[in-house]
Amino acid sequence: MRELKIPGERHPEKAHRPDQAQPKKPEWIRVRAPNSQGYEDTRAIIRENRLVTVCQEAGCPNVGECWSQGHATMMIMGEVCTRGCSFCNVATGRPDALDVFEPGRVAHAVEKLGLKHVVITSVDRDDLADGGAEHFAQTIRAIRHRAPQATIEVLTPDFLKCGPEALETVVAARPDVFNHNLETVPGLYPEVRPGARYFHSLRLLQRVKELDPGIFTKSGIMVGLGEAHVQVRQVMDDMRAADVDFLTIAQYLQPTPKHHRVDRFVTPDEFKDYERAAYGKGFLMVSATPLTRSSYHAGDDFARLRAARQEKLGRV
Repeated sequence: MRELKIPGERHPEKAHRPDQAQPKKPEWIRVRAPNSQGYEDTRAIIRENRLVTVCQEAGCPNVGECWSQGHATMMIMGEVCTRGCSFCNVATGRPDALDVFEPGRVAHAVEKLGLKHVVITSVDRDDLADGGAEHFAQTIRAIRHRAPQATIEVLTPDFLKCGPEALETVVAARPDVFNHNLETVPGLYPEVRPGARYFHSLRLLQRVKELDPGIFTKSGIMVGLGEAHVQVRQVMDDMRAADVDFLTIAQYLQPTPKHHRVDRFVTPDEFKDYERAAYGKGFLMVSATPLTRSSYHAGDDFARLRAARQEKLGRV
C-alpha cells in the first residue's frame, strides 16, 4: 500500500526553480497544528480507503479544522499532475494508470464519514484522451449510489486538450456544484499557470451553465501573486459575464522556496473590499478571506448558495 503524505510534507521533485525567499507570515494567516481526535479519525478513514486528498497534497492550512469535523476533499486520479504550475504543491510528472476501483472507494469513504456535502477534485491528466472526465462521472455516480444524502461539488481541471464531450460527460453526471478555478489574473498566466489558457477556463465555466443551468458554478483566484486591484475586479466582471455564481478569493501561500514567491500579504480589510465589490457585481455567494480555499466550509457555503438562489428567484 502506498504511504500517504502528511500535510505540509515537502516534495522536492515538484519544482526545479531557483529558491524564492518566503516572507514572514502575518498573524492573521497563522493556524494551529492539527491534533484532535476527529482529525485522527478522518485520517484513518482516508488511509483505510487508500485515498489521496488535496488537503494533504496541497498542504492546505485548514486541514486541522476541516478534518476535525470529518470533512476532506478527495483528489482522484492519483497524486501526480501533468502540469507544472508555479504556485502548486502537487507533484509534476508521469501519472500512474487510472484505478478503476477508486470511485467505489471514494463513495465508501463519503458514506463512512457521513458527509452531507463532498468535494471531489483531481490533478490534471493531459495524458488521458478525455482528461479524466469519465472517471469524474463514475465517481459522482458511485457517491450518489452509496451516499444519496450527499450533495456533490467537483473541482475539475480545464480539459484543455480534450474535445467538448469531456465537459459534457461531467455535466451529464449532474454534480450540484461545478468548480473550476481561474487561479489568477490573465496577465500572470505565463508565469503562474503556463499550461493553461485564461479564456478557455472562462469559457468552460460559461459552457456548464449552457449545458445545465441548474448546476451552480464556482471559481476562485489567489491574490498576493503580483496582481493589481483593477485586474482582480476585471476577473470578477469576466466571471459574471460567464454567469459564475460563487467566487472565492484567497491569499496565496508559497508552498516551498522553489515555488512562485509571495508578492505581498493582502490585509483582511482589502479582502472585505473585494467581497463588497463582488456582491455588488451580482455573485450569489462570495468567500474572500486570507484563509479561504475552494473547499473550505464548502458544505455550509452550499446551503447558503442554495438559499441565495431561492431568494433571488423570489424577487424576480
